[in-house]
This record gives sequence, structure tokens and C-alpha cells, in this order.
Amino acid sequence: MELNGVTIDDTYAEAFPTWVARPIITAVTEEWAYKAAVEAVGFATSTIGCPAEAGIDCFVSPDETPDGRPGYAIMICASKKKLKEQVVERLAECVLTAPTTAVFDGLADVVAEVQEKLPVKLHFFGDGYEEKREVGGRTVWAIPIMEGEYIGEEEFGAVKGVAGGNFFIMGENQMAALVAAEAAVDAISGVCGVITPFPGGIVASGSKVGSKKYKFMGASTNEAYCPTLRDRVEGSKVPEGVKAIYEIVIDGVDEDSIKTAMAEGIRAATKVPGVKFISAGNFGGSLGPFKFELKDVLADYL
Repeated sequence: MELNGVTIDDTYAEAFPTWVARPIITAVTEEWAYKAAVEAVGFATSTIGCPAEAGIDCFVSPDETPDGRPGYAIMICASKKKLKEQVVERLAECVLTAPTTAVFDGLADVVAEVQEKLPVKLHFFGDGYEEKREVGGRTVWAIPIMEGEYIGEEEFGAVKGVAGGNFFIMGENQMAALVAAEAAVDAISGVCGVITPFPGGIVASGSKVGSKKYKFMGASTNEAYCPTLRDRVEGSKVPEGVKAIYEIVIDGVDEDSIKTAMAEGIRAATKVPGVKFISAGNFGGSLGPFKFELKDVLADYL
């Protein structure tokens, strides 16, 4: 298979279930909303070593937010057991503390059904001075703070989503692969209900489950996809002429959002000169139940 002259591997991306919350953070300016959102999704690239996977979903314009101010929707992904704790801690430590912010639930904007509700009792921070209000038809708490008031909803929807949708971009050199990965992330940013949780949306290291040599490691380098090991590793999956590989990992509220994001990202990547090959990561079903065949994801474009 080829797309824009780039070979598409006949393989699939393997993904696994996660639980997703989607707060909307607003502020007096888009810049302050963005700063708060960036803080709220920190240290959340992979559940291999982080307590959650999180990222910025999209900008939300003032005419779409409950308080009429610019905002950013973020997504926080974790196990059902850990999700409430992660939402509470990230809003309390990273958003309540940020200048001019307010927080509202944004999950219903991207899913047909909100499956669960997470109670987030930040109003106790008000030490008895807090009070209930209504903003944009939403019940919120107003908490007195040094700059004035923090406004926030205290019930956030949660839905069973999908984590680990992915594809590999293989380039003839590092810069070609990196530019293509950046183009892919830019394209995916236009899809609502998904995040690319790694730095800049791009995975440089890659990994496999466990380790061949060090039994105490839960994950280790994916040597089959390391270009420098192409001639040293039996069964290397690095095609001839490929010098760098980047992975794009996508978490989403459902399978359809993952498929759309993968298609948009791959289409953008294949338009960059120097991209030789597109593949995807899977572990034969040991990682999770979701399979995204590249030929199906790209069916409308091949």
C-alpha cells in the first residue's frame, strides 16, 4: 500500500482501555488559559511511569465556554480507580493556583453518553467562605482566594475510552522524520476528543513490554525499531534507508476518534519529503483488545 508515494505497512496499532475526563479551563486571556492547561497535564506521558496520561485536546472559544472566556479542553486518562484522584490533584495544584482560572466539565461536548460522574470537592479550600453560584447554566462554587475568586464545577464526567492508538513515521534522516511527526501532531490537534500525551506529541524512545536482559524493568527499548541496531538485531523491522523513527501515540474518548486522528496524522506525515515508511506498534494482542488496521484507518485515502 502507498499514500502520497509513502509505503504503508500492512499491520495494525494495538490499544487498550482507559478512563477519560475532559475539564475545560478558562481564564481572562487565551494565554493564561493555556499556561494553566500546560501545568495541569504535566508529568503524564505514559502510565508506564506516570500516574496518568494527559494532554491538551483543543482550544475552546469564548462563545463555547460557560463563562464566555477563552479556554482549553484537557484530557486526563487513567484507570477508573486512579482517575478521580488525578483530576482532583491536577485541578487543585495546577489550576486553582493559576491566575484568573475557572474550570468546567467538557466531556459531554465530545461523547454521546457520559458514563460516570466524578465528585471533585475543591470548595473545602474555601474554609467555609465558599458559596454556590450559577454560571452559564452550570452550578459552580466560588472560592475566595487572594486574587479574587476561583470559579469551578465540582462534578466531572468520565467515560471508558481508548489509550495507545499509534503509528510510526520512518524517515531517511532524523529531520525528515521529525518534521513529518510535527506535521502529524498539528493535523491531529484539529480532531476533538483526542490527545497526543508525549512531549510535543512525539515519542522519540519507543518501548516494548518488559526486558530481555533486565528482569526488573517493566519496559525497555524497542530494539526491533532502532535504526542503529538494524544490522545487529535479528528480525529488525527497520527498512533499508531509514535512519530515524518517531512514534505518535494517541488517546481518545472512543475508537472513532482514534481512527480519525490516526488518519489525519498519517496523511499529513506522508506529505513531508524524506518520509519512507509508515507502520504501527502492536504486541500480538498482549497489550489490549483494540486493533486499528492501517488499511482500514486509511481506507478513504488509499
